[in-house]
Amino acid sequence: MTTATVALDTSLRRRGQIYVALAAVAWSTAGVLQRQLTLDTSTQVFGRAVFAAAALLAYVAVVERGRVVESFRSIGGAGIAVALCVATAAGSFIAALNHSSVARVLFILAVSPVLAALLARVTLGEPITRRTALAMALALVGVTVMLGAPGEGSLAGDALAFLAALAFAVMVVITRWRHDVSMAPATCLSQVVLLVAFLPFATPGDIAAGDLGWLATLGIGQIGLGFALLTVGARLIPAAQVGLITLLEVVLGPLWVWLALDETPSTLTLVGGAIVIVAIVLQTRDAPAPEPAPH
Repeated sequence: MTTATVALDTSLRRRGQIYVALAAVAWSTAGVLQRQLTLDTSTQVFGRAVFAAAALLAYVAVVERGRVVESFRSIGGAGIAVALCVATAAGSFIAALNHSSVARVLFILAVSPVLAALLARVTLGEPITRRTALAMALALVGVTVMLGAPGEGSLAGDALAFLAALAFAVMVVITRWRHDVSMAPATCLSQVVLLVAFLPFATPGDIAAGDLGWLATLGIGQIGLGFALLTVGARLIPAAQVGLITLLEVVLGPLWVWLALDETPSTLTLVGGAIVIVAIVLQTRDAPAPEPAPH
């Protein structure tokens, strides 16, 4: 491998890490933004999905220079699977919160990087290095410290949270597998699925002007921008790295609430968050360039 090739691989890898990190930053604003809403859960999901689908469709149109139909066709069966995985992860997460505490659901979701790494190892042959294993273990310790004792949960709540973690991991692995195809159209389809699924339970007539603005911010900025960045970044770095970096969402969420709403996080939350960040830095710093995922 020539010096130029190594430099290119390093540049692409860093770009992928940055895109995924920015996606996590976008997703982490959900808590502070949703605090502004006065709507029931189904109406929130429906409203966000409307704006997210529109934003992602516009993104596809711009990036693909108007070739929208062709870009949707190009995702094939893998793209349909990605769309279903994203919709499943979102729906399962919301349902899990109705059966378990937020802390317990987030704790179970933190296993997603492990699931992504194992799936990528089995299906794509991506190696799980000692550094990757150490980083994942350290990240789980950090999340545990952040959340404290997750508390007792129900079988339904735990199963739904695990389903959300698994669906997200599968989505990451598929995106990595089909790194030659943009999965942005697939994430747009996922929002259409959520829109249709939650419409029967939503009450759009209750959406006031103030709520409309917050829903637009959530749909366009938090969901739309987040998934647009992820679909680019996840094609460039190993699945395990994607999963680990997205844990920044758990770390940054309490920080935004602290800064915007003056809800001071506990010392354990700050310490645990720092541990997670160390784990992410450990995994991403000077990591060797991976081989392209096979088709």
